[in-house]
Amino acid sequence: MAAQSKELPPWGSAVAGATGAVLANALVYPLDIVKTKLQVQIKKKKAPDSTPTPTSSTFLPPPELKPDQNGTPVVPAHVEHEHYHGTLDAVRKIVKSEGVVGLYAGMAGSLLGVASTNFAYFYWYTAVRSLYLSYQPPGSPHPGTAIELGVGAIAGALAQLFTIPVAVVTTRQQTVHRYDRKGLIATGREVVEEDGLQGLWRGLKASLVLVINPAITYGSYQRLHDLIFPNSKQLRPWQAFILGSLSKMLATIATQPLIVAKVGLQSKPPPARNGQPFKSFGEVMAYIVEHEGPWGLFKGIGPQILKGFMVQGLLMMTKERMELLFVLLFRYLRKLRQDQLQKLAEKAAAAAKKASPVLVR
Repeated sequence: MAAQSKELPPWGSAVAGATGAVLANALVYPLDIVKTKLQVQIKKKKAPDSTPTPTSSTFLPPPELKPDQNGTPVVPAHVEHEHYHGTLDAVRKIVKSEGVVGLYAGMAGSLLGVASTNFAYFYWYTAVRSLYLSYQPPGSPHPGTAIELGVGAIAGALAQLFTIPVAVVTTRQQTVHRYDRKGLIATGREVVEEDGLQGLWRGLKASLVLVINPAITYGSYQRLHDLIFPNSKQLRPWQAFILGSLSKMLATIATQPLIVAKVGLQSKPPPARNGQPFKSFGEVMAYIVEHEGPWGLFKGIGPQILKGFMVQGLLMMTKERMELLFVLLFRYLRKLRQDQLQKLAEKAAAAAKKASPVLVR
């Protein structure tokens, strides 16, 4: 893979990474929407009286929605704020309420965000690393682990600055009720109307802090490589899949509270806040601990780990194959160009040879 990357321009590596990420995330997208819904919900407390209230185990038929003065259907609170008891319960209720299509709500925006984020990450990683190497004297050793982690963190931060608006809009699409769900552009306008243009960068601080996630992933990958496959210098695809998946699991467990806080920042605030959005991921975490206890910071970790396990492994395998295809394509185009130049040179030599007797006369 290292040999392949030397033959690829930055955009080639970026396209390969973005393609692998889109394919991997498209396959496991239902897990993404389930973990987002689990992470954004706040655990309900039992009512003090004996009056039956809609709970997460109660299914109500779709109500007849009465429009407001602007003609917009008004969604009852018990329908808008459905609660789930785990991954399977969420899948069952989403399918019963919205059909299978509900598991793919906001998929277009999500895949757009995945593609743009990974394209930007791999592009900036190549650019920043090349800039660092340009300042090193000839014959310097390859960058160490600390430098690689630093380069990855800088690339991740730059990628977030350019792509977080798509993540904000996608999170909003995934967490609102289907009656309130709008298109990508309309949802973006809604965010701007509520919080101004800066609302599209809500959760940026949490996202910048979360660049430690790939750093942990990379460090765990190296350690697990030494422990599980100590004698394998060149990893096979299934070995890379296992190492990538396990390392991503460890990184997810370590950063899950920040992931939950980021989702809380980018989604609509819970009903108890009366529409007042959170200002920082610290405020989100404090709110969750107050209402659900410390374990609330790890809600949705099941589908989060499963998604990371599958996506990271598939991403690495697909990216490697895409890079190989690009390398072969570039080699073919290079050979084609060389053949064309050789033919032009032969034609020029033949023309010069025909013209030489005339010049002698």
